[in-house]
Amino acid sequence: MNQSNDMLEGTPLIAPSSTDHDLYESVVEACRSVYDPEIPVNIYELGLIYTIDISAQNEIKILMSLTAPGCPVAGEMPGWVADAVEPLQGVKQVDVELVWEPPWGMEMMSDEARLELGFM
Repeated sequence: MNQSNDMLEGTPLIAPSSTDHDLYESVVEACRSVYDPEIPVNIYELGLIYTIDISAQNEIKILMSLTAPGCPVAGEMPGWVADAVEPLQGVKQVDVELVWEPPWGMEMMSDEARLELGFM
C-alpha cells in the first residue's frame, strides 16, 4: 500500500464552521469589524477567517490566516479578532489560531472584497 502524507482525498483543507450555532452570525459580524491595516476590506470578506468552531459550551475556536506570513501585524491580528469576539453575549471563551495551510489566495476573497479592491 502506498502511504503518503497528503490529506485524504475529499477531506476539506479548511474545517467546516459551526454555521448552525446561535452565536455564529454574531461571531461573523465581529470578525467583519477587524481590518487588515494595509487593505480597506475586513478580514472576513478577505477570506482570512477559515473556520469558526463553536462548542456546545459556547467556546469559540477561530482558525485564521493572513495574506502573507510576513504581514507586519501577524502577531497582533489574532488578538484583534479575539478582542472583537470576546465581548459578545454568551461567549465563554475565544481561541484564535493562525494557520498557514491552506495558504491564503485571492480566490478566498468574497465578491464584495474583489469588487472593493478592483479585481472584478
